[in-house]
Amino acid sequence: MTATSHVKEIFDDARFMHTEALERLAAGDLRDAAEKAWCATKRATIALILARTGREPTTTTQTSGGLRVLARNDERYRSLRQRYAICISELHSSCFYDNHCEPEELIIEVIHETAQYIQDAEALASEG
Repeated sequence: MTATSHVKEIFDDARFMHTEALERLAAGDLRDAAEKAWCATKRATIALILARTGREPTTTTQTSGGLRVLARNDERYRSLRQRYAICISELHSSCFYDNHCEPEELIIEVIHETAQYIQDAEALASEG
């Protein structure tokens, strides 16, 4: 498998996870929806890092660090890094792990915004 096809596969998985998040949200399971949206965010970030560096992060620490390096070297990544930080904090840590999913409106907004995050990461990944 080529790196390009693997990047596409990871972005496809990110979109699938976001769809799963929206389905869980519709079913009234905010906590699981938040975790699935976080997974979508992380997968999109992994794909972006792989596309830009040729290396696929295997841990959250590597993913966070990889995005930090991209953002430090290129301002186009800074907004994405800020949004990633919100997702890891609000969706993954607070809502999923601590079961503190309030205010609900904020969590729901971040879940919906995941679609734009994926699109923005994919656009940055495809730039030459």
